[in-house]
Amino acid sequence: MKIQSFTFNPFQENTYVVYDDTKQCIIIDPGCYSPQEKQYLLEFLEDNNLKPVRLLNTHCHLDHVFGNDFIKEKFGLKLEAHKNEIPMLELAPISASKYGCPMETPSGIDLFLDENDVITFGNSKLSILFTPGHSPGSISFYSQKHQFVIAGDVLFRLSIGRTDLPMGNHEQLLNSVREQLFTLDKKTSVYSGHGPETSIGYEIANNPFF
Repeated sequence: MKIQSFTFNPFQENTYVVYDDTKQCIIIDPGCYSPQEKQYLLEFLEDNNLKPVRLLNTHCHLDHVFGNDFIKEKFGLKLEAHKNEIPMLELAPISASKYGCPMETPSGIDLFLDENDVITFGNSKLSILFTPGHSPGSISFYSQKHQFVIAGDVLFRLSIGRTDLPMGNHEQLLNSVREQLFTLDKKTSVYSGHGPETSIGYEIANNPFF
């Protein structure tokens, strides 16, 4: 599997395209907001002959869902996320207006994902880790074979996700990191919703919250 990241919108959110040799790909947390950002994402897909086959959200805060409906309509995909993220998606337009980033009311979650599910595409698969705390239905996508996890806003380089937003829970977030992420191989790369890549081993040794 290969991972391409894009940093989009005023919140500097990381959008991920994950693909393999079959040229099928999944799009995780499309935060593309402006027409230019949407075009930049499309050009990458076209230049690499990639076919998006799944649209996934780690969670549904506004900065991670700006491009959801654009991707759904462009490629005829269904949005997949945890059922606990329904209220987060419903709150997104209200939050967006407060931050001066207006958005239309998004369409809902079409398929619900749970921790026992496996994401498959091409010749690849990702397992789902339930990592709530930053939001009530945060999930992470993990490849044991390729030693990486796409963790949304759960764990950052030397930091963790904020929990002062609606339905955030600090202790739950800490438990998610300890029980779901810090139990992974220390060599596992962590691709976060904001900021640079890190690793499980680095965060165990250096993250000030632990």
